[in-house]
Amino acid sequence: MRYEVVEEIDVSPAAVWPVLTDVERWPEWSPTTTSVRLLEAGLFGAGSAAEIRQPKLPRNVWRVTVWEPHRRFEWVTRSPGVATIADHVLEALPGGRCRITLSAEITGLLAPLFVPLLGSMTRRYITQEASSLKVRCETSQSTS
Repeated sequence: MRYEVVEEIDVSPAAVWPVLTDVERWPEWSPTTTSVRLLEAGLFGAGSAAEIRQPKLPRNVWRVTVWEPHRRFEWVTRSPGVATIADHVLEALPGGRCRITLSAEITGLLAPLFVPLLGSMTRRYITQEASSLKVRCETSQSTS
């Protein structure tokens, strides 16, 4: 199961990247995130892990597996028989704008059991996250 959503944001990738990667502040702008806590000291980046709490979901620990500064990060959470991979990709567009592509993929032996239970919620969450990121970044830009 893979879900993907694309949103165009009327600010530059340089303005979006700090918001996207300041994961402990996600609860301020994303209704799909209750709390985020980094598990290691230091900057968020390659190998970082964070405990995330979301409505209607158990606490999960996500670890960054792909880190391309100012362009992309991917992280994964695992539970017995299932892995969920979430990707966050920024692309520059003409006129100082950008495109964010958020995706979530559930894989593993038990993934077929999770799809009927979590598929629609996963789709709804990543759609809300993309639109909330757009609002946060455009609002912050207009008030700066």
